[in-house]
Amino acid sequence: MASTSTPTANRGPVLTDWRPEDPQFWETTGKAIATRNLWISIPNLLLAFSVWMVWSVVVAKMPAIGFDFSVGERFWLAALPGLSGATLRIFYSFMVPIFGGRKWTAISTASLLLPALGIGFAIQNPDTSYVTFLLLALMCGFGGGNFASSMANIAYFYPKKTKGNALALNAGLGNLGVSVMQFVVPLVITMGVFGAIGGEPQQLSDGGQLFLQNAGFIWVPFLAVSAIAAWFGMNDIADAKASLGDQLSILKRYHNWVMCILYTGTFGSFIGYAAGFPLLMRTQFPEVDALQFAFLGPLVGALSRAATGWVSDKFGGGRVTFWVFLGMIVAVFGVLQFLPSEASPTGNFWGFFACFMALFFLTGVGNASTFQMIPSIMKQEIPRVEPQLDATASQRMIERESAAIIAFTSAIAAYGAFFIPKLYGTSISITGAPNGALWAFLGFYAICAVICWIYYSRKNAPVPC
Repeated sequence: MASTSTPTANRGPVLTDWRPEDPQFWETTGKAIATRNLWISIPNLLLAFSVWMVWSVVVAKMPAIGFDFSVGERFWLAALPGLSGATLRIFYSFMVPIFGGRKWTAISTASLLLPALGIGFAIQNPDTSYVTFLLLALMCGFGGGNFASSMANIAYFYPKKTKGNALALNAGLGNLGVSVMQFVVPLVITMGVFGAIGGEPQQLSDGGQLFLQNAGFIWVPFLAVSAIAAWFGMNDIADAKASLGDQLSILKRYHNWVMCILYTGTFGSFIGYAAGFPLLMRTQFPEVDALQFAFLGPLVGALSRAATGWVSDKFGGGRVTFWVFLGMIVAVFGVLQFLPSEASPTGNFWGFFACFMALFFLTGVGNASTFQMIPSIMKQEIPRVEPQLDATASQRMIERESAAIIAFTSAIAAYGAFFIPKLYGTSISITGAPNGALWAFLGFYAICAVICWIYYSRKNAPVPC
């Protein structure tokens, strides 16, 4: 009966009959709808990451057009979007079951027009205050918040057997926005893309010109189109509705907090390194044009996430995550060997760069593997902690809490976008070098590897996955 009523039930933006775990429903109806929602979600998320991380490039060019901010002040501008984005993710984590995925995706994407336009206008005025730039940097955090709601939304659409790969595609290609931004912005700021409408160029001391306002303006038409596509092309799932109180049950789940630590080690590292990479290269290797290479790191991390979701589906997310952290320890140690030092005052840029590419690659693999772990963990944990539930109620709780935990862990991990650039700046201001920050990161990865081994990847682990 349900199958025959499905076409009528699922006509319009709200899906009132959604059963992705039913193989017949999935093949005849669900897969096409889920695919459409995924491929509209991805460009919306890509643009969110682009706006979120745009300050990582803008701060590197501000001194050239007359904004004489200190290195510490510029690291703050690069770090603040991470702080606001991570904080907003906590709230965005719970928005999809309250408002619906379609509505929230469209609204949250449209909100990015505010910082995009704001940067474009503010950067053209040499009298714009540092406080104004701080506020615009905080507003770019709207883009960071979008990730939590986007991932929670896509998690509702797919069955467990393909959820890991779908989330990896959404997140990996969405993460690609950082690399797209770090590639596109250095190009568009050299030309008058919008003609007279875009404003006058800024004059450089060497006689050249920059259109730094294009770092914000370039995203405006794409944001408008994507928000409209989300509103008219995506769906809300009726069964995904839940009150805030229902969703807050995840705060009682012990493994929610364990996964927050592990995902901070993977995604927190990815987004933090992406935010700080251009300025770190500029300060440590001033002879190198950092913006020529900065986009490659996030590109490698995003593509490795999108391409390796199947690895965790095949070998187990816990096992993959454990080996990722061991690899990250080695990669950070390698970075430390190639930085400028007393023994090697100029350092070795290509050794440094290669180790960072390995780091970005590993964070992408780890991002996919940790998200694959969460549904597997909850599938084991919910029957144990809620034994009174029947099979249908248990499955519904597994899906709801898995989606909420995916979103919540992404919120906590996003603080890496603040702490990593800020720790670089603090270490440089205290010691003159970023080594102290990198040693701290290495120690954290060692802790993550131990936690992952104890709970998930060793033989006879409490929750093998």
